[in-house]
Amino acid sequence: MYRHAPGRGARACGPRSTVRIDIKRRGYEQPIRLDVTRDEVTIPTVPAFFMVDATTGYIQLRDFGENTDRDVKNALRDLSSKGMKRLLFDARGNPGGPLDQAIKVANEFLPKGKMIVYTRGRVSNADQDYLATEESEFTEIPIVMLANRNSASASEIVTGALQDHDRAYVVGETTFGKALVQSVYRLSGSAGLALTTAHYYTPSGRLIQRPWDASFDEYLSYSMKDQDADRPHHPSDLKRTGAGRPVYSGGGIEPDRRVPGPLEGFNPSRFGRMLYMRQAFENYAQKFTAEGDTRISGPSVGRKTVRRNFDVDDAMVVDFREQLVADKIKIDEEAFKKEIDFIRAMIRFRIDEVVFGIADARRHLIAADPQAQVALSLFGEAQKLAELARTGTKAGQ
Repeated sequence: MYRHAPGRGARACGPRSTVRIDIKRRGYEQPIRLDVTRDEVTIPTVPAFFMVDATTGYIQLRDFGENTDRDVKNALRDLSSKGMKRLLFDARGNPGGPLDQAIKVANEFLPKGKMIVYTRGRVSNADQDYLATEESEFTEIPIVMLANRNSASASEIVTGALQDHDRAYVVGETTFGKALVQSVYRLSGSAGLALTTAHYYTPSGRLIQRPWDASFDEYLSYSMKDQDADRPHHPSDLKRTGAGRPVYSGGGIEPDRRVPGPLEGFNPSRFGRMLYMRQAFENYAQKFTAEGDTRISGPSVGRKTVRRNFDVDDAMVVDFREQLVADKIKIDEEAFKKEIDFIRAMIRFRIDEVVFGIADARRHLIAADPQAQVALSLFGEAQKLAELARTGTKAGQ
């Protein structure tokens, strides 16, 4: 709920004006009253970037917006100034966005003139080639790229381009497979028809779009199902990267190293997935405040404080279980024990996210994230690819 602050009229509703809001928060009996200054809200598409170690940079590419290329470039330059010699590039869960931003982001890692993506279709103007048009500072840095079943559209264009040009070693799961060009045709009554007129292809000629031969519902439910690591391929689906490595067409971008992990890099059982989907970890995190934070005062019940870089100890796990019971979530004792690493990681991740911000949350999660840990062990493969791309050598030579 909200209302204008005293003395503010209806005309004072633009940027820099003030609005008084009341917030209801777990543990506080009375609403928390705040005065907030209105302004444009910018949602970063690169919410986290940091050094994993002395030479390894990490960038999370959460989605694409009108300034994503600028955000990625700023992150790369910042990390480079801190000693980055190799990059863990995380596009997991990225649903996509503007095509021009996908092209510009891929161009950060590809030499000028390289193909990034192309379209082929059934109307006269459907066939387009999109090339890297700018010189870049980062065309030789070894990259391990993380992608999963929820990486789609523009993120698949970037992943496919970097894989095809042997600029990134891809770890994770096969991406969603969404790459359609739609044209809107005007109809009567101010209506329009959006018709698919072309498909996107990676530089090697791979069709990114996954078919929905069974039903469109089956296509949409793709991310809810575990993937078949031995999915059969038609011989015509075989393509080759610039260095001659085999890759396959016809449904998303397949990783170079498959590591299941649809939920923050983990692949939990049904019980763990249920906790995640019911937002049990987010709900638990709402009771925490940073130690020393006095911005919100007033009586509270059940609130807890944490310090930065805290650990999830046994007492916190017990407290989390008690909240599950209070929230009427049935606990499978055997599954709880089996999923304890996932549960501890998610408790810390969500508390960090709520209290200290996404960068701290992601930095700490990387140390426990199974997909990321495998990825970090594979920079030797990324280095080999970087050398193949630099010299133009074929794999196996």
